[in-house]
Amino acid sequence: MSDPVVEPEPEPTPAAAARPRDRWRTFGAPALAVVTVLALCLGALVGWLAFGERTPPDDGVDAGFARDMSEHHAQAVQMSQLVMQRTEDEDVRRLAVDISNNQGYERGMMGTWLDDWGLPRARGEERMAWMSMEDMAGHDHTGMADMEDLPEGVPMPGMASPTEIQELTDASGQEAEVLFLQLMTTHHISGVEMAEAAVAQATQPEVLLAAQKMVDAQEGEIVLMRDMLAERDATPREDVDAWLAAQEAAEAEDAPSPVPGSGGHDH
Repeated sequence: MSDPVVEPEPEPTPAAAARPRDRWRTFGAPALAVVTVLALCLGALVGWLAFGERTPPDDGVDAGFARDMSEHHAQAVQMSQLVMQRTEDEDVRRLAVDISNNQGYERGMMGTWLDDWGLPRARGEERMAWMSMEDMAGHDHTGMADMEDLPEGVPMPGMASPTEIQELTDASGQEAEVLFLQLMTTHHISGVEMAEAAVAQATQPEVLLAAQKMVDAQEGEIVLMRDMLAERDATPREDVDAWLAAQEAAEAEDAPSPVPGSGGHDH
C-alpha cells in the first residue's frame, strides 16, 4: 500500500503576508507612540513634583514665618527654662519641659527649611513684614498694627519685655509660676495668630503642616494655662475665654460646608 501523497501548503501570497504589517502600521505603531508620549509626560510630571524647583522667595510668607517664629520660639524656650529652675511644682515643670522641647525642636526645623531653600536665616526686612502683604486682606491678623504699639525692647507682639524677663528671673515658687503662666499665655496667643497667618498664606507643604500643628498645640496649652492660673487664684492678662470663642467662631466660618447627601439628616 503506497503512502498518501501530502500536498504542500501553499505559499502565502504577498498580499496575505503584508496584511499583519499593514495592521501594525495602521493601529499598533500609532498606539505605541501615544503610550510612549504619555509615559514620557507622566515621568516628567513625577520628576518635576519630586525634584522640581520649590524654593520660596526670600521676602515671602514661608521664609518670613520661619524667621519670625524662630525668634518667637526662642523666648518661649528661655522662659520655660527659667521657670523650671524656680519651681518645684510638677505640673508647671512638665508644661515648661514640653514647651522647651517642642519649640526648641521646631526652631531647628525652621532653620533647616531655610537652609534647604538656600535662604539666609537672618531676615532682610522688618519683622512680620510678610503679614502686611496685600493678599492678607480679609484675614483677621493685626500683627503689623500691633508692631507700632510695642513697648521698648519688645521685638514682636506677645513677647515679654526685658523687664518682665528680669521679673521672672528674680521670682521663685508660686510667684514664678503665675508670672510664667501669664507671660506664656500672652506669648502663645500671638504665636497662634502668627501661625494662622502662615496657614492662610504659606505655599510650602511643610510650612502649612507645621503651622497648623503649632496652632493646635498652643491653643490647647492656652486652655491648660488658664486652668492652672485659676488653681493659683490668678487670671491671664487677656480675656482668654473671649479669645477662644472668637477662635472657634473663625474656625467654624472657615470650615467647608457639608456636601448634600454626604451624611446627616434634615428634619
